[in-house]
Amino acid sequence: MIPVFLLLIAPLILIQEFWGHGIWGDFASSWPGGAYAFAATVGACVPLAFAAFVAPLTRMDWKAGKLRSLAWALGSLPGLGAGYLIAGVISATWRPKRRQDWSYGCYSRGGPCWVHVEYPYLWAVGLLATLATTALIITALVMYVRATRTTPPSTSEP
Repeated sequence: MIPVFLLLIAPLILIQEFWGHGIWGDFASSWPGGAYAFAATVGACVPLAFAAFVAPLTRMDWKAGKLRSLAWALGSLPGLGAGYLIAGVISATWRPKRRQDWSYGCYSRGGPCWVHVEYPYLWAVGLLATLATTALIITALVMYVRATRTTPPSTSEP
């Protein structure tokens, strides 16, 4: 159980260690609209990656065809990879709980601790973008289901 956990958490730690400062220090601040717009983009990508992961899995039917179901399962892997990448980008903004544990690299300009000082409502923008995109996806699904639902013709005669 512990090796599986380490295998799942390792990509998040690697993204945070090697890309965290570059993503939130350089890339996010130069994003059109600044770091808040980048946080909104990342937040909007969360439900999209989840949908890209789940949508192929809903098409699986092991009784109808094992090979086809396996292909749908493999088709969900890009969504899983995108989800891990997005989780790594989000985790790169986490800062240590105690301030004395903040290293110079964490609190220097461009570090993940600096992002929270410069942009204090970064988390709220990302969360609102996630909720808004989720609402749009659910609305689109409801509209799609209503459009594809066929109403049986009336069989009663006057």
